[in-house]
Amino acid sequence: MYGAIFGDIIGSRFEFDRGGKTKEFKLFTTADDFTDDTVMTVAVADGLLQAGKEATLAEIRESVTRTMRTWGRKYPGAGYGGRFNNWLFEARNPKPYGSYGNGSAMRVSAAGWLYDSLERTREVARATADVTHNHPEGIAGAECTAAVMYLARTGHSKEEIRAYVTREFNYDISKSLEQLRARHEHVETCQDSLPKALVSFFEGESYEDVVRSAVSLGGDTDTLAAIAGAMAEAFYGIPIAILAEGNAYLPEDIREVIKAFNAAIGRGGGDEKTDNYADNRLIKMAVSAVYKNSSREALLMLLDVLLERMLACGVAPTPMVDVNGAMDAFDFNAIKVGDRVTIDREMRLVFDTMTDGKGGRWFPLFTDEEELNKGLTTNVRVNVAIESVLASGLASERVNGVVINPFGESLTLNKEILKVMMDHYKGVVEEKK
Repeated sequence: MYGAIFGDIIGSRFEFDRGGKTKEFKLFTTADDFTDDTVMTVAVADGLLQAGKEATLAEIRESVTRTMRTWGRKYPGAGYGGRFNNWLFEARNPKPYGSYGNGSAMRVSAAGWLYDSLERTREVARATADVTHNHPEGIAGAECTAAVMYLARTGHSKEEIRAYVTREFNYDISKSLEQLRARHEHVETCQDSLPKALVSFFEGESYEDVVRSAVSLGGDTDTLAAIAGAMAEAFYGIPIAILAEGNAYLPEDIREVIKAFNAAIGRGGGDEKTDNYADNRLIKMAVSAVYKNSSREALLMLLDVLLERMLACGVAPTPMVDVNGAMDAFDFNAIKVGDRVTIDREMRLVFDTMTDGKGGRWFPLFTDEEELNKGLTTNVRVNVAIESVLASGLASERVNGVVINPFGESLTLNKEILKVMMDHYKGVVEEKK
């Protein structure tokens, strides 16, 4: 779902021809925000998860109707159209209203990921559309978007996908991006938006390029980029830097649905039971974003991710020093998996430190074993709470702070930054009591 959500966020500030019809623009800025496209994408995903993969179409319609109304009322100012807004706040038993607007296509991406056949994908997409957008064009827009996603994620080429779309849907995708820009007008129908999103996808060379192309067409840029971005994610995936930056715009409740959805489709969330560091990947992504673009926004996003991992009691693989030599007697090369060893005296462990080029010392925070193994061999490594590593970096007089992943795309957090972050963490913990 990230493909649609980040497309929405990136396109949000350019809607109504505020972007100059160009692909040259800063991807994320403080002017960006998620809109109704993101809220409804999450709402449909939530509804499909609650219904279950084997639900009947009637059960899917009932579940999606409920979650769309719940999420819509939770975020009432996200930018809904007039008739959809009336549907959200209908007192009882809301009815579909024959819409062929592009909202059915922008919210459907969960259906493109969840199911094991193209036929099931299309029938579920149809069910998510016709609770409101039960016009044939509204339904076709949802089916087409989900079908392209299914084909893309199951290894089909763009030529194969184009042939399928041409055969199954009545869209004119013969025009180039340049031709579409030249005849542009702001129209929010599936008949207008799907060809633009499809051409953006077919001509694009990466997730980012597809989204930039969709935004460059002007008009309803957030929805165009959401639809095209959903297709592009299924074909290309999403770069780590974009994933890290985009996540910073999303509130916790939306992230929780995305996390549950990723677990349902076997992405990341399914490994938490056996991988202590699975969710630390967000720290790694955020560090990469700061490493490549040291903006204030990127740093704030990193601090937000670190706060989230502390609140979740996240741990990190941490090298330790055996200061009183309790393990000196062991020949570790001779110890095999399954062997038992006994230490007959007290072992005293302290955090290992890293030295920078100026002689400063730092406690390392490794996001996973791969990062630790890039440059360090140690006989003693312990899972330590991320909160403890950061708090120790602030409290210890023998270091300047904490360095994250010192052997890769690294980032140092000095004591000033650590103090602000730990004070905020303590405040959040107090509020939760």
